[in-house]
Amino acid sequence: MVTPRDHLTPSRITGQRTELRSNGFTRSSWASTVGVVTDIERPYGGGASDPALKRVRTRHFQLAKEQGIKITGLTSYDFLSASIFDEAGIDFLLVGDSAGNTVFGYDTTIPVTIDELIPLTRAVVRGVSRALVVADLPFGSYENGPDEALASSIRFMKETGVHAVKLEGGLRSAEQIKRIVRAGIPVMAHIGYTPQSEHGLGGHIIQGRGDEAEQLLADAHAIEDAGAFAVVLEMVPSAIAGQVTKELSIPTISVGAGPECDGQLMVWSDWAGFTRGRIPKFVKQYANIGQILLDAAVTFREDVEAGAYPAPEHEYGE
Repeated sequence: MVTPRDHLTPSRITGQRTELRSNGFTRSSWASTVGVVTDIERPYGGGASDPALKRVRTRHFQLAKEQGIKITGLTSYDFLSASIFDEAGIDFLLVGDSAGNTVFGYDTTIPVTIDELIPLTRAVVRGVSRALVVADLPFGSYENGPDEALASSIRFMKETGVHAVKLEGGLRSAEQIKRIVRAGIPVMAHIGYTPQSEHGLGGHIIQGRGDEAEQLLADAHAIEDAGAFAVVLEMVPSAIAGQVTKELSIPTISVGAGPECDGQLMVWSDWAGFTRGRIPKFVKQYANIGQILLDAAVTFREDVEAGAYPAPEHEYGE
């Protein structure tokens, strides 16, 4: 959904397919069926350097799907990462309940509360000027029905300035989605593998295989009918995700659901190599920040212990 900045030239978009560009594209993006997306063709105006910049809105997701422009999303939980991802041209940032794993150190997302996510969401909203920011409704904040779901969503909107909310579940969450949307709050849905239901699903199990495909399709149509502006498909076989994408008029966002979806979303610590230990099969690591930080911390410790830091150039004179 991003476009080249005004200063880019064709010579800067040739070569290796996987190099991340300063404007948010990877070179592989330029090989898509839509080709080069100009500022005129872009659904929502110019690049981040454009003084007439417009913010990404939910309606731009629909325009992107109609025009075949891929949507990009990353999680973010703080001001600094949000600022960087916004500058890179990422279309939306999700303040996910994955913060339970990446920020708070929980084993699952289930313990995460609204009170924990609100300060993180505030920070991310302050860090962006262009990207759409979406906040996860955590487990226990919407399951009791439409009234609870609306109250939780209103709290996020009023206390953080977030632009939309996300909740898990298809048919079982349709009434909640309807109520939230009716109040004027945009909703991104989430079906397939839903981490808040990890215990009920029996663990990290791929969803939508075999006979489960019909249920996945029913869930997808239910959340579209309820008024969601987009839907995340997590850990779903590529073929069924492609079928969902073709049948729905709203955009589909893949989290391990293959290339046929209208966009891709990744947890930033997985994508950037910050996560320690095992990462999901569908993750492509574009950096190794964890190792860089480890090396830097070791060097800092060694410099301090050896008396090499601080050096004279780090001191203040009289």
